Amino acid sequence: MQTELTGLYNKRKNEIKQRLEEFRRVPREEYFYELVYCLLTPQTSARSAGMAVAVLKQHRFQERDIDPVPLLHSKDYYIRFHHTKANRLRLLKESAPGILSVITDNSLSAFERREHLVAIVNGYGLKEATHFLRNIGKNDGLAILDRHILRNLEKYGAIDNFPKTLSTKKYYQLEEKFKDFSCRVRIPLDELDLLFWSMETGMILK
Repeated sequence: MQTELTGLYNKRKNEIKQRLEEFRRVPREEYFYELVYCLLTPQTSARSAGMAVAVLKQHRFQERDIDPVPLLHSKDYYIRFHHTKANRLRLLKESAPGILSVITDNSLSAFERREHLVAIVNGYGLKEATHFLRNIGKNDGLAILDRHILRNLEKYGAIDNFPKTLSTKKYYQLEEKFKDFSCRVRIPLDELDLLFWSMETGMILK
């Protein structure tokens, strides 16, 4: 199975590396909407979350005092739990200056940034905080443990079974197993993450 994985990686390696470089080039002024995107993705498709973010940008949600609820669903997309997520977006806007200062504080490690984000962003757990940091090129090898990743880690024998729940302690344990597996197959963790995503979705999404 490792040979199969290596073969798939070699086919998609250039595209994966290009995508990671795009993440690293995201400008600071886009950080707010990347925070928004990762608030919207839980229980919602990446496509729908991306479309909703585009509409929020169009309406200048960050600058204007507008109700986000009507912008979170339309005939083209739907954000699950949109009332709860709308409240979280309002809170995000209020606390954005403090959040952005954490993100740009170069004295913090990626692990420390993630801990701060989980503590101060309403709606962020370890997965969402890592997802955000990856999307701006600052996760430094931290793992996004969503169901796509966990399913593939189980498939390739990196973990014994798909976890029913994911406590903080369990997240850290599985993250270390993902790192160990990445070393064994000689594929950088960030690239392996996108490879697993592309195997599940057929696309290299964010």
